[in-house]
Amino acid sequence: MALLEVEGVSVSFRRARGWFGHEETHAIQDLNLSVNEGEIVAVVGASGSGKSVLAQAIMGILPANATIEGRISYAGEPLTMDRQLHLRGNELVYIPQSVSYLDPLLKVGRQVQPVSQKTGRKHGSTLRSTMHKAEQELTGRYGLPHGTTGKYPFELSGGMARRVLMATATSGDPKVIIADEPTPGIHPEVLAETMKQFRQLANEGVGILWITHDITTALTAADRISVFYAGSNVETAQACDFTGKGEKLRHPYTKALWNALPQNEFQPLSGTQPETGRQQVGGCSFAPRCIGATMVCTSERPELRKFRDGEVRCIHAT
Repeated sequence: MALLEVEGVSVSFRRARGWFGHEETHAIQDLNLSVNEGEIVAVVGASGSGKSVLAQAIMGILPANATIEGRISYAGEPLTMDRQLHLRGNELVYIPQSVSYLDPLLKVGRQVQPVSQKTGRKHGSTLRSTMHKAEQELTGRYGLPHGTTGKYPFELSGGMARRVLMATATSGDPKVIIADEPTPGIHPEVLAETMKQFRQLANEGVGILWITHDITTALTAADRISVFYAGSNVETAQACDFTGKGEKLRHPYTKALWNALPQNEFQPLSGTQPETGRQQVGGCSFAPRCIGATMVCTSERPELRKFRDGEVRCIHAT
């Protein structure tokens, strides 16, 4: 049984248009995804493909004008708003994309501790013990200099602040970590060590959803890769399928994405992804850019189906 499961989820945003009208913008359509215990699933895709919206939907932090349909489950039970509030920050943790999520008025050491320990007054010995653990977390696991716990967020570089964000997520006993672009600006050596630490967390049973643009880094730790395009996942593949010229991959977009990397064929893909809310309703969203598209691709929206030990949303997958 999957630890975290997303089934047929769609997210739309309602906004005013003109004096009295409204319009719906569809950011995610019919999305299916799962994360098992002890597994890292990396979500990759272009900006605007719905990756961050998915993370916010799971955490229950979508804006008030959002409407969500479908089912999100955690440990086999629906992830209702009440469960999100109860689990958030404890078993279900979020590493946001922006370092502005750090409290600018609170020293780093007070932020790098489990939610259960952040409330209430502490005696001097308890506080010193908590700060010592936070210091060990920052210096040992994330390679930050001694004394970081006594600094405010504005005193940190961008890369240091991102490592602090990651430390806040792993300081307790999380069961699921949602990491939304957590690594830009981090030195390559520190990045490699960070990925090892998250791999270790997964080996201890934590399920991790890793949202990124960096396929190469994701492949160093992920078990599966889910590729997003225009508000839905078009393929979920084993990490080992990303090899050679993409012969083991199933969807033409995934193959194009892989072969566009500098270390591969460096072949650009013509055209652009549809803007959010302008995805093709009656057919495959990728059809206008696909050299293998046929008439049926423009009239029939493909379902996500199991294929060759993975999943693909393409009727012509071979």
